[in-house]
Amino acid sequence: MNIEHKEWNGVAVLTLNGRLDGNTSSGLESRFLQLAEQGASRYVFNLGGLEYVSSAGLRSLLLAAKKVKTMRGKLALAHMNEHVKEVFDMSGFSTIFTICATEQEALDIAAE
Repeated sequence: MNIEHKEWNGVAVLTLNGRLDGNTSSGLESRFLQLAEQGASRYVFNLGGLEYVSSAGLRSLLLAAKKVKTMRGKLALAHMNEHVKEVFDMSGFSTIFTICATEQEALDIAAE
């Protein structure tokens, strides 16, 4: 999996490409925790390039959501493909996260 990072108006945008599974979820956790240690509390995870998410990947996203909540920050997910959305729906994660159709919509929510 490849993780690209950019900043937009104080929001850390992480674009995930590839598979988020047991082999790659630690990379996301490390990158997220590094940004959190640097003081970032507002995030958008752009999932447009995410081909697959496993239970380990869901756990990494849940870890991020819990950390953001304790920091009183914001986290929004964007550009989820149909397969990934189905995994979120079946696992109940769709009710936990703010899911947006576009990165801009997610940025607007995270920047509030």
